[in-house]
Order: sequence, then C-alpha cells, then structure tokens
Amino acid sequence: MGGGGSTRRVTFEADENENITVVKGVRLSDSVIDRMKEPSSPSGRQHRSSSAVNDEELKKRIAEELALERARRDSEAQKRRLKQEQAYVRDEFGKILDRERISSNEHLTRAILRERAATEEERQKAQRFAKQLEEKDRELKKHDAYYKEQLARLEERETLGERTQLHHI
Repeated sequence: MGGGGSTRRVTFEADENENITVVKGVRLSDSVIDRMKEPSSPSGRQHRSSSAVNDEELKKRIAEELALERARRDSEAQKRRLKQEQAYVRDEFGKILDRERISSNEHLTRAILRERAATEEERQKAQRFAKQLEEKDRELKKHDAYYKEQLARLEERETLGERTQLHHI
C-alpha cells in the first residue's frame, strides 16, 4: 500500500500557463493540481532557471500526491472490507444463535413431552393401585361380614346348646 516501492511511471507536461496535463493514463483532481502548484517554500514561488529542476520537483510532488491518494483509497477499501466482514460475522453468529435456539427449544420440547408421558404413566399407575385397593377393601369387608355372621351363628348355637342343656337338667 502507499507509494513505497511503486514503479509506475508517470509522464506529464506543463503548458505555457503552467497548467499540468497528465499524458500517460493518470487522472489528477483539481485539488491535487492546485496543491502541486503551491510554492514549496514559505517565501513564495521562485522561478528557477532550469525547467529540469521544476520538472523533477513536479514529478516528486505528483508521486507523493499519487501515493497519498492510493493510500487513502486502499484505506477506504480496507474499511469497506472490514465492515463487510463484520456484517458477515454478525450474520453467521445470528444464524448460529438461531440454530442453537431452535435446537434448545426442540430439546426442551422433547423433555417436556417425556415428563408429560411419565406423569401420565404415574397417574394411570395410581388409578390402577386405587382400584386394586378398593377391590381389596371390598373383599376384606365381605370376609369381615362373613366371619361376623359365622361368629353370630356360633354364639347362637352355643346359646341354644346351653338352653338345651339347662332343659335337660
């Protein structure tokens, strides 16, 4: 990036009004041209006797301006790429979070369904045990009634047997 190591050759000309014209494939903005025309020393522009010195100085300024412009464009391109990459990463994280959320919800749903099934099974088991308990309770009441009846008959026989014995005596 920048002008370090660039081997691009720029040829240019200055007309009689010192307007700079680029001859070989480089377009310069008006602001670049204006900066190149500015005097490099604080005392103002001095006319040099040799146009070669002016040409060399002008070439140097153009090269510097081109390097600055290239560095600025490269920097802007890097910023755009960085923003694109950030947007891509943000989108990918969003997708990952969505997949994780969906997976988590599915896992939670399966766990809830398993818990509901287990609860229903426990409820049915409790109903079966309640019915079995009611059956046992009815059976015990039948046995209790049967034994009470048997006991009453035995007591009645015993009472009759005592009376009969008393009549015989």
